[in-house]
Amino acid sequence: MSCMKPISLLGHERSITQIKYNREGDLLFSSAKDTSPTVWYSINGERLGTFDGHGGAVWCIDVNWDSTKVLTGAADSLCKLWDTQTGKELANFENGSAVRTCGFSFSGHDVMYSTDKTMGRSCEVLFFDTRDQSQLENNSPYMKITAPDSKVTSATWSNLDKELISGHDNGALCLWDLKTGSMVEEIMEHTKGVNDIQLNKTGQLFVTACKDSTSKLFNATTLEHLKTYKTDRPVNSAAISPLYDHEAMDVTTTSSRIGKFETKFFHMIFEEEFARFKGHFGPINSVAFHPDGKSCSTGGEDGFVKINYFDSQYFEFDFEV
Repeated sequence: MSCMKPISLLGHERSITQIKYNREGDLLFSSAKDTSPTVWYSINGERLGTFDGHGGAVWCIDVNWDSTKVLTGAADSLCKLWDTQTGKELANFENGSAVRTCGFSFSGHDVMYSTDKTMGRSCEVLFFDTRDQSQLENNSPYMKITAPDSKVTSATWSNLDKELISGHDNGALCLWDLKTGSMVEEIMEHTKGVNDIQLNKTGQLFVTACKDSTSKLFNATTLEHLKTYKTDRPVNSAAISPLYDHEAMDVTTTSSRIGKFETKFFHMIFEEEFARFKGHFGPINSVAFHPDGKSCSTGGEDGFVKINYFDSQYFEFDFEV
């Protein structure tokens, strides 16, 4: 499969860490190891602005459902809430270690982020209600989950904000009840650290990307393991197409050899690779499908974000059974 010439977005000075579309898909948000999370027009790659205030590498970024607020987490031990339109800082959550992953709830009112396990501190996931000004001003979360044995490396809200799914550096996947803060389920389907977790369009399934050179598909409600997509290299990021539910997208990128920095496509049911494309000069760290499924974006170690539009072959492709 081939793609039309991608739109290259160059605004970051260092490696991209995460990219995220808003719900409509007209905006693309990116975080990088520089200190300036950025928002772009996805249609033409125009840089709209940056969210300036971090003092270290920004590891994660998210936007709420109506695109009014942005959340970022960084190595400077800060998680920040921003006004999307003005770039103004709305809240600043201070912590004792780096913020590794963050996200808005389905409603867009609550936020969560995780801190690193380091310097004798346990990894924690903290929850705030953005409508409660006292929580924001006093840095007082309404709930805190402690993961003492491992570090949370990726996480996502699930089941209409009732649960949280977390991936850990030891390969564990955990399901948390957000009414009680207790763990409902823990599975060890991976043997190494989980790099990424992304839900499908309906929130019923999620796909993982792992250092053990696999990407796996799970039921988001039960954590039942459904499918495995195997590669010969560690997987940095993975996403599920919103247009074709039978296709999963897999980014397998960590290799020092030339030509190994590729985006791979797998059939969701048959677990077989059917396409790939190149485009970056280094490992690809994050991938995201446009909400309409007609394009996807990748963020790489080379500092570029690339928007890849699929050609007619992609839409005409029919996997032979």
